[in-house]
This record gives sequence, structure tokens and C-alpha cells, in this order.
Amino acid sequence: MSGEAPKSGGGHSPTDPAAAVLASNGSIHVFISYASQDVAVADRIVETLERHGLKCWIAPRDVVPGESYAGAIVHAIDATKVIVLVLSENAASSQHVLREVERASSKRHPVVAFRIDAAPMPADLEYFLNTSQWLDASTLGVDTALPKLVDAVRRAVASPPIAIPAPPRATATRVADLSPAPPLGTKASQQLRRPVVAIITVIAVIVAYLVVDKFWLAKHVGSERPIAEAAPPAATDSPVISDKSIAVLPFVDMSEKKDQEYFADGMAEEIINLLTKVPDLHVPARTSSFYFKGKSTKVPDIARELGVADVLEGSIRRSGNQIRVTAQLVRADNGYHLWSETYDRDLQDVFKVQDDIANAVVQNLQITLMGGPLTRQKGGTQNLDAYQLYLRAVSARLQNTRASLEAERGYLDQAIKLDPTFGLAWVGLSFNAMVLTDDGALPIKEGYEHTRQLAQHALELSPELAKAHAVLQYVHAEYDWDWAASEAEGRQALSLDPTDTSALMFTGMLSYRLGRWEDAERQLRSALVRDPLDTYTNWHLATALYAAGRFADAEAAYRKLFAIAPNFLWTRTYLGKTLLAEDKPEEALAMVQQENDEENRLTILPIALQAAGRKTEADEALKALITKFADSDSYYVAMTYAYRGDRDLALQWLDQAYKLKDTGLVEMVGEPLLKNLANDPRYKAFLRKMNLPE
Repeated sequence: MSGEAPKSGGGHSPTDPAAAVLASNGSIHVFISYASQDVAVADRIVETLERHGLKCWIAPRDVVPGESYAGAIVHAIDATKVIVLVLSENAASSQHVLREVERASSKRHPVVAFRIDAAPMPADLEYFLNTSQWLDASTLGVDTALPKLVDAVRRAVASPPIAIPAPPRATATRVADLSPAPPLGTKASQQLRRPVVAIITVIAVIVAYLVVDKFWLAKHVGSERPIAEAAPPAATDSPVISDKSIAVLPFVDMSEKKDQEYFADGMAEEIINLLTKVPDLHVPARTSSFYFKGKSTKVPDIARELGVADVLEGSIRRSGNQIRVTAQLVRADNGYHLWSETYDRDLQDVFKVQDDIANAVVQNLQITLMGGPLTRQKGGTQNLDAYQLYLRAVSARLQNTRASLEAERGYLDQAIKLDPTFGLAWVGLSFNAMVLTDDGALPIKEGYEHTRQLAQHALELSPELAKAHAVLQYVHAEYDWDWAASEAEGRQALSLDPTDTSALMFTGMLSYRLGRWEDAERQLRSALVRDPLDTYTNWHLATALYAAGRFADAEAAYRKLFAIAPNFLWTRTYLGKTLLAEDKPEEALAMVQQENDEENRLTILPIALQAAGRKTEADEALKALITKFADSDSYYVAMTYAYRGDRDLALQWLDQAYKLKDTGLVEMVGEPLLKNLANDPRYKAFLRKMNLPE
């Protein structure tokens, strides 16, 4: 395992006699093996097991200062009685986890695999899990599955070690389902059930004992049966990645001055935009493909992370008005070059080069285009100078700081002066105004009205711009509170471009604003299929899970966002709210205090301090929030008073937020910090005024 120190508690007293017996000898019972990205789940597992008297060893918490890190892990595995593997996509690709499981297997230690997502498992990890038992928490959620894990580990700890015979090669076991199985003889019991993405198969068939309550196949309700009796031979299922899938990696700037990075990035993005128009071709969006820029990640690992079979790499060398573009299409699993080409062209031919590369990729992937060669999206420009300014604007936007957003606006203003019909630049300006308004840099009314006008003008120039409709969808929801109009714009955007990730994300946002939790998760995950590492979509998924009351899942999602973008705005404050909902006030306060932006920090700080019992400081923080940000954050003032149980003041500040068009009001549905208002008729009337479900 490698990762940050978990914040789990230790030293809890056992809650029942069985736990007391387990805790009495003081030895290590459980070694926790996990990938660093899954630290939140590992932390929760440790906390739960130790609360039930099962002493855990987890790195780096239990590594003694000065001790060899690797040596400490080896000694801990040797000394433990059972291994708990947090099984996930992250763990499947972690060499640390593989070595830990291999060591446990060599010592004949039982492994309890706690599966938290539907990721496929590589064969080398699968090979060593020949003593494993399985708990599937991917569908029911971690909190629901944890009691099963406690029972499973107790049985494993209490059972004597036993030699494990070599398993027959043709047999396999499947991940256990935590839901009750139908009785033998029923139709349902005679059918194999498959996880959403792939079935994880294991070589082993004979094990010493069963630690899961409900096994995957034939089993009477309420009974337990060893794997050797329950699992018939089964075919091995492998994760399927379509051959019609490709990731376009950022092109490398090979220019002498190394000052053309924005141009190289723009080349790759334009090719992505062209390829996304191909039916049945899976192309991850720029945010995800560019995530690996500057990292030493190998191509097969990138392809596995993005779920693609092929990768397009390239480089650009620019000298004056001459460019050399080199591109190569590589099969990710074996490194075989499917196609490569070098283009020496005048800069004015840059658009033609992009078209040629995209069409060559399609041809070499043997995709038939029913409509002829690929065509560019509407709203572009043939003005080379305007295009280059647009590329600089896109590069600035992705830095996502106040300064970079201001720079983006400057580049776009210059671009539309050169080409007033440049529809994509007008859409870019509307996005820029929207983000600056959300971030408090522009007044709410002025900012959103300006956003609306810019998007409408873009549609006047180019009626087929899906992103302009997506912007209007957002404005109708966040500012107008016109849910029907927002839904209509979203449908229009997706009818023009079903792959537009902004429209998919905004549609998911609208769903959780209205309490449609399942729709929201489906829509946001659909966006993440196309752009799995997009920070905004990951943030909204975590927030939707929080609003739905799935706090452990929300915490894990926010922590995943930390791994993707450690400084992403809002993550610390919203993770702080989630930790409060999980009854972890000290952790919540520590998280909120880490937020660097004063306004974002103050929105939650008074509540976090109050929850931690620091009322005087909480009062001071609330006073600061009101003094400095009452006009933009009335909703959070109302939330603070609601948390304190002062309904009158809470409702007064909600009315103030309504008058000021405070966009925080769209987050009311499902907000646990407002629960003290739930039964107040005035609050229900306020929800009706907002056209929100009670």
C-alpha cells in the first residue's frame, strides 16, 4: 500500500463479548491492503473493524518512524491473520497491492476482498487470490456492506490456518452478492448474474472456510456453504475494450523556443473534436486525455485508465510560418504502430492537416463513415490569428484560476474582433462569464444576464452549437429557477450533440437539484464515460451523492477528486460538509480550515466550528461571513442559523437570498444542514415558491 495516512481511530473498546475475546490477545488481526486513491474507504474499514475489537495494521499509520517502509509492510503481513483487500480499479493497477497480495498468498493467509467498484482485474493479481473470499460493496454501498465485512473477518481470524490444495485450472469463483439469493430450484437461482462492467474470475475453487453470508450461486436463503460445494466450473470473463476506441494524447511542442504548447494542445483537441463525430467511436474528451500530460505514465496504463484500445500521439515543430506535424497511431496493448505520417506544411494549412490526421485515423481503424469525410463542428473560423487566440484562451481556461480566467476573456475578446462571426469564441465568452459569476468575481445578476446574452448571440451566429444551448440550460436552472426551460435547453443540446459532456453534466446537475438522485447519477456517470477525469463532473457527482444521503460514497468521490486535482475550488468545503454529515466534526473542521479562498472557507466554517464545540469562534466566523459576504452568500448564513436551530433567522436569510438571486438556493433539496427546517410550514412554502420538491 502507498498513500496518505488514514484518519481512522484506534483503541476503541469492543462492543460485544465476541469482540472482547478477539481483542484480548493484543495481536494484529487484519492487514489492510489498498491503493492510495482509495484511502477514504480504507480509513472507514479500519475505523469499523477496530471499533469491533479487530486490531488493524495499515500504512503509513503503523510504520514506526525510521523503520524501512517496505520492511514494515512485509513484517506486518507475516504477522497478521487475515488480509482485507480494498478491491477497485485503482488496486487492480497498483504494483504495491499486487506485491502485498502475493506475499499474503505465499504465507497462506486468507484474503477478504472488499470490492468497491466494477473494475476488471488483471491476471497477475487474480493469480494470487487463491484463498480469497469476496464481498461486493459496489452496488449496495460501503456503509451497507461493512457489517458483513466485520463478520467475515471475525470468522477468518478465529479459524485455524489450513493448507490450501492447488486449484483445478478450469474452475472459477465469482464475487459474492450481499443480497439474499433465491432458494435452490427457482429459475433465478439457476442463472449467473453479471456485474455491470465485468465479472472478476479467480483461479481458486477449494478454500478452507466461507466468510461471506450470501454466495453467488446455488445456496439456500440463510444457509452457508463452502465454495467447493457451491461453485461449478465457469468460463473466464475478460473486460472488453472496443477496438473502435482511441485516446488522443496532447501533442508535444518540438519548437526551438518551446513556446508553442498552446498550439500543440489545440491541434490535439481539434482532432478529438473531429473524431467525436464518428458514430460508435469512443473518444475520451480533452480533460481526460490531457490529464497525463507531463507525467511518466506508460501508454498501456493510460489506455487502461481511459478504456481505449488505441492511442494517437504526435508532435509539432513550428518555425515562422512553417509547421511540421508528426502523428502516429499505436495499438496500446502491444505497441504496434498502425499508422504514422509527417506533414510539412505552411501554417495556413493547419486546418487541412487536422482533417487529414483525423480521417487517416478513421481509415486505419477501419471505420466506415456513412456521411463521407469528417467535417468540422459549426461555429469555427478560417482566420488563423483568431484561431490561435482561441487556442490560447482554451489553454488559459483549463488552468482555472482567477488570473487565467481573466486572461481567457482577453484572448477571446481579441479573437472576435478579428472574426465577429466566430461562434465558438462567443460560446467561450459565455462559459467564461458563467464561471466568473459562479466564483464571485462578477455580481450574480450582471454576470448571468451577460452569460445569457453571449450564448444567445452565439446561437444567432451558429444555431447548431450544442454548448450554447448547454449554457442556457445552466442559466435557466441556476439563475432563473425555471426548471422546465432548463430541461428543454438540455434536450436541445443533446439532440444536436449527444456526446457533449457539458450538456450531460448540466442535465445531471438539474436532476439532483430536483431530487432525482438515480437520474442524476446515471447522467453524470454517462458524462464521465466520455470524460472520466473531468474535475467539474467528478465534483457534481460527489455533490449529488451527498445530497442523496450517500455520505460515504460522497466522501470517496470527493477524495478521488483530490487525487485528480488537489487544488480544485470548493472540494474542501464540500468534503467538510460531508464529514459533518458522517458525524466527524473534528475532521470536518480541519478540512474546511484548509480552504485557501476566504469566501469559500467562511461559508461552512461557522457550522464546522459549532459542530466542534467552539461556539465563540463560530460566532466570530458567522459575523465575518455576514460582514464580508452577506450579498453573495445569504444562503449560507441561512444554513448556519438553521444548523443552530434558529428557524426564524434562518427563514429571514432565505428570503434575503431569494431577493438577491443567491444561486446557493438551488442546492436546498437534500441538504442535511437544513434538516432543522424540514417540518416548518414556512420552509415548505419557500420550497414551493422555488418550485422545488418538498
